[in-house]
Amino acid sequence: MSTDFQSAREALGARLRELRAEAGVDGKDLAEAVGWHPSKVSRLQLGKQTPTRDDLTAWAHAIGRPDAVEELHGLLAGLNLKGRSRSWRRQLAGGHRSRQEIAVKLTDNTREIRALEVSRIPGLLQTPDFARHLFDQLAAFRGIQPTTEAAVEARMRRQAALYDPAKRFHFVLCEASLYHRACPREVMAEQLDRLFTLVGQARIELGVIPFGAQMRRTIPHAFWIYDRRLVIVETMSEELWLQGAEDVELYERAWEWLTESAEYGAPARRLIGRARASLVDLA
Repeated sequence: MSTDFQSAREALGARLRELRAEAGVDGKDLAEAVGWHPSKVSRLQLGKQTPTRDDLTAWAHAIGRPDAVEELHGLLAGLNLKGRSRSWRRQLAGGHRSRQEIAVKLTDNTREIRALEVSRIPGLLQTPDFARHLFDQLAAFRGIQPTTEAAVEARMRRQAALYDPAKRFHFVLCEASLYHRACPREVMAEQLDRLFTLVGQARIELGVIPFGAQMRRTIPHAFWIYDRRLVIVETMSEELWLQGAEDVELYERAWEWLTESAEYGAPARRLIGRARASLVDLA
């Protein structure tokens, strides 16, 4: 069983346990209500058994939370790692929270993350207010129920991994990401201040590809590499999980070529500082 499959299954189990606890329903009472052996409730909550859609529907109704059915089905959709493509419509049917929980587990099970972003700040580096604005906008764009506060909480919880001495992170941002602003000026200023303080920190490499940089190839899109086993690419309509050796090798080559043009340390701080100063000019 793949680590990524298990990450998604554990995220689903954790959400089932949380919903049950919030409803004040005992595990044995839940099992009796749906006609299951109590051990099944335990296995599902611990991520040791894959539920069916009917299992999740029964769970939600048994705890008096039929409104959670779509969210749970979205988490279940995230378990299907056999295909490369994951529809955003299915994954976000119940809001952004479910996908963020998968991201938490995925990060927990990864030792090295490399991320290249073209026009936005990576979720692992976002401030709560910046993330809040993005989730609100995305929910409105996709016409899904807003689960903003829960999604922000999960994203902030995921950031605890940045301080795990067993992990390494390497982020490369195109300079445009420092200027593309989908939030109020003061929120962007706080976000850029955070980036400034992260440059040079232990276990976190943060580089910026400047406007006008000489490059061996152009940047087609953002991508994330998890260890050497998985590449995640987002499109407007779907998310691609690429696990084939040839795919991973191709993106690692792209990573090597693109990061050659990045600035680190003091030059990166100057680029971030220049973007921060531009917000004052707009006042």
